Amino acid sequence: MTLRPVDDTTYLRLAAGTPLPIEQAPVWARFDAVVDGRDHWGRLVYRDDDGTPAAVVSFAVVRGPGGFRYLWAKNGPVWLVEPTPEREADLRGRLAARLADIDPRLVFVRLHATHEAPDLRPVLQGITYDRTVVVDLDRSEEDIFAAMKQQGRRAIRKALKDESLTVAEETGLDEAAFAELYEVFVETGEREGFGPHPARRYLDMLATLGPEHARVFVTRREGRVLAWALVLVNDGAALYSVGASSAEARQAYAADLLHWHVIQTLHADGVRSYDLAGAGSDRFPGLSGLTQFKTKFEKEITEVAPAWDVPLHPHGYDALVRGLAAKRWAAATAGEIRARLLSR
Repeated sequence: MTLRPVDDTTYLRLAAGTPLPIEQAPVWARFDAVVDGRDHWGRLVYRDDDGTPAAVVSFAVVRGPGGFRYLWAKNGPVWLVEPTPEREADLRGRLAARLADIDPRLVFVRLHATHEAPDLRPVLQGITYDRTVVVDLDRSEEDIFAAMKQQGRRAIRKALKDESLTVAEETGLDEAAFAELYEVFVETGEREGFGPHPARRYLDMLATLGPEHARVFVTRREGRVLAWALVLVNDGAALYSVGASSAEARQAYAADLLHWHVIQTLHADGVRSYDLAGAGSDRFPGLSGLTQFKTKFEKEITEVAPAWDVPLHPHGYDALVRGLAAKRWAAATAGEIRARLLSR
């Protein structure tokens, strides 16, 4: 088995016939180039003993606080054959050996793997999942709607009757228009307990990927934004990347109407699938609150390979784990102190 670098043309030729997640497509390098602390690193092909291409993978190099570096293959490797435990382990082993010679400053590699193994560690930071909801768009619109859960169909019908609601694609919006959407994103983060990236991150994504790959859909009530979604499209597959909805949107079923419009539009454009990006599981219960909403549109859950960290320098990686744990402890302690002071 071999692991070798390839150029973009060869990479795309080898992957032909297998849909590439957009983060593993060459177009993503344009986005990597403008994100602070991140750059495209390179693409590799992994071949079986008989020379058959078994997987392709594209990496970004990420520079973390303090100067440490790691590689990140988001939604990769892309397997062209069955990813057996032996193949996955061999690819990682060859990758680790190669990186030791190429760039000894790299502390770890983050990639996706179906099978657990001793060299895999839970990701230091970020969200990963091993289950998701994928709406099959390769059927008639009537069949898609009929296959939804009853509560999903009911919510969409109610929203469609509300004449105060409008939903449309707003791809190509300018910075001022996105600011209105971002306000709802901040509201959602405060409600759900997460901090969104600065607005510039999403504006850069829209600009570098372009309207062919990055599309924006918005539900409004009398002109006000209630819900929106940024959807990434590549090789006939769509991914719900990020979105938000106001408190008012919940009672109006604005998010249900939004995703139904996304489904209708993608279907009309010949896109074959719409991944709603993550559902809760026993291993990753943090997403369980979103599962009920997402399965309105598709009852079946799809198993996927979660992300893992592969330490290249175990002592350095363990130091990062300890440092991150200390940082989280300090933040939690500071939060408790503020809460006590405010309660006095």
